[in-house]
Amino acid sequence: MEVLNTVLNALDGFVWGWATIILLVGSGLFLTFRLLFVQARHLGHAIACVFGKYDTPEESGDISHFKALATALSATIGTGNIAGVATAIVLGGPGAVFWMWTTAIVGMATKFTSCTLAVKYRKIHADGSASGGPMYFLSLGLKNKTLGVFLGGAFALFGMIASFGIGNMVQANSVVGGLGYLLPEAWGASGFMLWQGFDISWMALATGLVLSFLTGIVILGGIKRIANVAGVIVPFMCAFYVIGAVVILIMNIPAIPGAFAQIFKHAFTPYAATGGVFGSAIRYGVARGVFSNESGLGSAPMAHAAAKTSEPVREGTVAMLGPFIDTIIICTMTALVILVTGANQSEFDGGALTAHAFSKGLFGYGQYLVGFGLMFFAYSTLIAWSYYGDRCAEYLFGEKAIPVYRWIYVGCITIGAVGGLEVIWKVADIFNALMAIPNLIGLLLLSGIVARESKRYFNRLQNGEFNTRGKS
Repeated sequence: MEVLNTVLNALDGFVWGWATIILLVGSGLFLTFRLLFVQARHLGHAIACVFGKYDTPEESGDISHFKALATALSATIGTGNIAGVATAIVLGGPGAVFWMWTTAIVGMATKFTSCTLAVKYRKIHADGSASGGPMYFLSLGLKNKTLGVFLGGAFALFGMIASFGIGNMVQANSVVGGLGYLLPEAWGASGFMLWQGFDISWMALATGLVLSFLTGIVILGGIKRIANVAGVIVPFMCAFYVIGAVVILIMNIPAIPGAFAQIFKHAFTPYAATGGVFGSAIRYGVARGVFSNESGLGSAPMAHAAAKTSEPVREGTVAMLGPFIDTIIICTMTALVILVTGANQSEFDGGALTAHAFSKGLFGYGQYLVGFGLMFFAYSTLIAWSYYGDRCAEYLFGEKAIPVYRWIYVGCITIGAVGGLEVIWKVADIFNALMAIPNLIGLLLLSGIVARESKRYFNRLQNGEFNTRGKS
């Protein structure tokens, strides 16, 4: 087991190393220029689409633009926004936040490209529902069909495996950890030994079973039920968390300019508190940024492919709001709270550091906001990643595999809640990174198609074609 852990740690360090970071950010930068800074020029149109101005209920698809975005956000807004930001600051210094922003900005172009392709090459079923994502635009869009089928199958396999770890067991364990932080005495109560050296808390087991039930009743209803729940949870949990952060920032207004100064100063210079290693801000800022908003990994296109629209570019603009909300807004709130309260000078790390910062900022009670926020974030990720996994299972094994996958997925939630299972999580983390490789290859090779589609769509928009009809 020790040898296996050593191999997995080395592989994890490689797939999440500089090469992957350069590929992810470099692709986003290339697409930003290729699409003429679409994320800046058409941000207003994206917001209008989310608010239903161009909704087309009679079109093929399952859910509205808003619910597609909410579903994608429910997968990305999670532990990365609470623990990931704190870890980036501890390991890379305040300057890491600048590189998280950079990742989000170029990631908006990546999300736009991938989700435009997801709608263009999606599969519409006889009942009008849709299946889409990188596996479809790779196999259908690339001129070299052999390469396309291979890359599509590889992405689907990597995505299905990753869903059981990053989107499932890790999140379930995060909920248990959050409850343990809030209720340490109850969590330290009696349990039982499953086998030598592996003790299970009754509270952890009960939490796992409840989570399995709550997730099961949602995901067994498919994307429409998932989107309906996400459409309620995501706005609520974002508002709940951001309002708490804003209250702290208002009470610490004099410290805000200094916090921004730290971020910009240490974005390009070593930070003594982290050992003064040059490049650590870039390394950890980009890595945590990608982990937070998942730009380039290819997960969000599977949710956006279900949108009710016949205009791929329109859904692409909606999708690019994801990194903006996730990283530019929510991660920035977390970072500023940590910096203005001075919590980054403490001995804490990860979620405990964020909880400590909120506790300092809200008179000793802010940790409860973080604890409950973490639970909501993790639960929303559980339900959204189940959809990503079943789309991958359907692509690989057909529609009959979907219910089987869902039942296995529900069962794994309880396993994740009661056990450490570090090996499984490490494997899932590796496959999560591997998802990006076939996806980014597809985005770069098909970027010309997206550029042409975008030019045509925005010319029609500028000519008032959509406004005249009131719908597409």
